[in-house]
Parts: sequence; C-alpha cells; structure tokens
Amino acid sequence: MQRLGTGIGWRPEIANAVERMPGIDWVEAVAENVCPGHLPDSLLRLRERGVTVVPHGVSLGLGGADRPDPARLSALAERAEALGSPLVTEHIAFVRAGGPLTASPQLEAGHLLPVPRTRDALDVLCENVRIAQDALPVPLAVENIAALISWPGEEMTEGHFLYELADRTGVRLLIDVANLHTNHVNRGEDPAKALAELPLEAIAYVHVAGGFARDGVWHDSHAHPVPRPVLDILTDLASRVRPPGVLLERDENFPEPAELERELADIREAVEEGARTRRATPGASGVPTSAAGTPAGDAREPEDSASATSPTTSDAEDAGISASATSAATGGAGDLGPGVATRAVGAGARDAGDGAEGPARQRLALAQAALLSALVAGTPVPEGFDRVRLGVQARALAGKRAEVVAKIAPELPLILGAAYRPAFLAYAQRNPMTGGYRRDALDFAEHLLLAGRPQEARVRRELREWWLERSGAAPRPPSRMARARRVLLRR
Repeated sequence: MQRLGTGIGWRPEIANAVERMPGIDWVEAVAENVCPGHLPDSLLRLRERGVTVVPHGVSLGLGGADRPDPARLSALAERAEALGSPLVTEHIAFVRAGGPLTASPQLEAGHLLPVPRTRDALDVLCENVRIAQDALPVPLAVENIAALISWPGEEMTEGHFLYELADRTGVRLLIDVANLHTNHVNRGEDPAKALAELPLEAIAYVHVAGGFARDGVWHDSHAHPVPRPVLDILTDLASRVRPPGVLLERDENFPEPAELERELADIREAVEEGARTRRATPGASGVPTSAAGTPAGDAREPEDSASATSPTTSDAEDAGISASATSAATGGAGDLGPGVATRAVGAGARDAGDGAEGPARQRLALAQAALLSALVAGTPVPEGFDRVRLGVQARALAGKRAEVVAKIAPELPLILGAAYRPAFLAYAQRNPMTGGYRRDALDFAEHLLLAGRPQEARVRRELREWWLERSGAAPRPPSRMARARRVLLRR
C-alpha cells in the first residue's frame, strides 16, 4: 500500500491555512464538494507541489439495500481521475431507504447511519462493494462509522464484520479511531478488541477527529479538539501495524491554524509512541489475525512488505499512473499481505451476490426503511430498538440537516435570523428529506410561506422573493409547483 504520511481534511474554510502548514503530505477532500471541471485553485496548487489528494465520498450508501447508483459512482470516478488520486474512499453506511424494494417513498437520512452487522447486510454490502470496485478507476477503501444507535439481533462484532468484508472483497479499510471511541462510549464496544480482529494489512489509512459528550452520549462532531482517548486508540493501532497514512478531520468550528498544527503534532507523537512499542515488542509487528483473533499465518513486518512490493509514488507517476492503481492492475486483493487469506477482488462478493439479490436485499430494505422512517418521519419505532437513543439520533439528524441547509442556502439564516434553526427543526420533525439539500432548502421556504410565515411582512417578502428566484431550477411535479406559485404570488 502506498505510504501517504500525515494529512488533514481539506475544507474551503481552511484552504489557505492548509497550503501553508508544514509537514502536510496529503489531503482529503469531500468528493461531493468538488467539481471535476472547476477544481479549487488551492487543490490545484497542492497537487502541483506533489501533495496527494484523496476524494472522500459521503453519499454512495454502500451499506444500503439498493445497488450503488451508477451516476454517483461515475461522479466519484471523475473526481478521482481529475485529482490524480491513488484511491477513493467511502463509508460502510446507509444514507437513504425506501423506494422500489419496499414499494414506499424513498427517504434521505442526510447523514451516515449504521448497517446491521448481520449475514444479510454483509452479503449485500459485499455485492455493493464489488459493483463499486468494478466502476472505479482506482482502489476503494471503506470507513467504519460512528454510531449513536445499535441494531437488535446483530450477529458479529465490528472487527469480525470488517474482517469478513475485506476477506471476501479485497477492499481496503479506512479505520476511523475516533469512531471506535464513539462506539465504545455509545455501544459499549472495546476498541482494542476491534483492532485485534482487523486484517491489519488491509488498512489504507486512518482518520482522527474530535467530538463531545452530552448526556452520556458521544457525538462525533468533527468540530472539537481530538481527545486523549482517541489518541490512545491511535497509539494502540500504531503499536500493531504501521498505518500507511493518518489524517486529521475538522469540518466546522475551525480554530486558528496554530491549533490545528498542534493537533497534527499530537497525532504524529501518538503514532510514534505506538511505533516504539511495536519495535520493542517481539511479535507485535502487525501479525494478521483471523476474524476470531487468532494468528492467520506467517507474516512479515508490514512496512517491510509495503516497501518491498509496492512501487513508490514517484515511480508510478513517472509511468503515468498511481502506485495504488498499479497494485490494482496486478491483483489488488493480494496486497492485503501474506497472512490475510483473500480472493481476487470481488470474487467472494460475486458468490454472495447470487444469494443476496433477492431475499437478503428485500429483508435489509424493509428493516432500513422502517428505521429511517422512524427517525425522520415520526413513524413507530421498530421492535428491539432503544426508543431514547433513537430520539437522540433523530435530533442529531435534524440538527445536521439544518446546518447543511444553512451552508447550501446561506441566505435563509440571514433572512430569518435567530428564527431559522427552531423553524427548520420544527419543519424537519414532520417533513422528511426526499431529495438533495438544495431541494430541502426550497421545500422549507415553501412550507413557511404556505403557512403565512414569517409573520413580519418584510421578512416574508424577502423569503418569497428568494424562493421564487430559485424554485425553477429543479422542477417539482407540475400540479404542486403551479399550485404553490399561484398561492405565493397572491401573497
């Protein structure tokens, strides 16, 4: 696996600071926020300096019951090619549910939701990963997510689930140690046990991020400093294997650049502390284990195998391709290491897909639709779920939705002022998102206007003008759009 080094999540708000930070080997950009034909100047300058850029997708929904959308896969592939990326990454999550498989309206979560760790879900996930691998021009790595809720009747631990996924598909893993901490607090899961069960040579890189605790629940906010327990998990991981790359995520509430640089220094020290332990402990050099936690065979030190078998970035770029792309072209799955029993990329997933196409997808679709409907549409809580925790998740989804809409349509908070957030949260309780965030912003404004709100005439007039200027960009069903326009133009 190509060595990435130490990196940071590239965000427009900190783009200039990232360019000036010392010791940044690579960056990660949210794929959906990058236009291949109009790459931000900051990313172009970083690429010219030899800084690797990895697109990180958030909307594929690989853990959903539906097959990955070809248009979304094509868009992700375009971004990888435009950025000259050695790999792309996504999440082990579902982000929408409903639709043809359940004969119900499709609902959007607006955020990442956990996949049940069951055989059905694993079979479907493996098939979806294979589809994505076949469509992408570079290797794919998938990330474990932070969860506020637990599915009833789960059949595997997180480590076991990830091991089976990598074993059956050859997909690489993006391990988020902050998410392991989140699942420790929220679900009582042991991060050390999860690390012990992972196929360590499958790790593409590692995420580190901050969060906060509220009422006994840890929220993976990406808006707070990295806490010590997360750094301790990173050290534990680095004591088992040398991670090819480690990246700091920060999505909002950005501190001064000096504070981000201090966090990066803490991350480097945590990795080095783990490396010292690994070097000093015989047998603690990343020996792969089976899903049950027992040694899976003879293994050599991962950094030695990586340096001996993988082309360097410069060698591959001289040939016009990335190191990871070279690996994929010559087998891909075999790169997991000598101690991890893998098949050719996607082989196991194809086997699983034959049985997953019908009953497994159907069962997963019904379960995910019932859960998402309870979270965003107020339908009854499915049997076996913690009602209190589902309430926490529902509020978190609504809050995230309000924040993203405010970024997509910044005029709305300006027009509505302090009334924006409470008005949006009240709207979100009864109006699930069925399209993208731009559509959601228009629907929210339309909802207020049809209800004769805001009460102040000047504010209502501004909101109406904003809505009328933008409502034609993505036409709604003619009858509803025409009716709404007639009503609003009379006001």
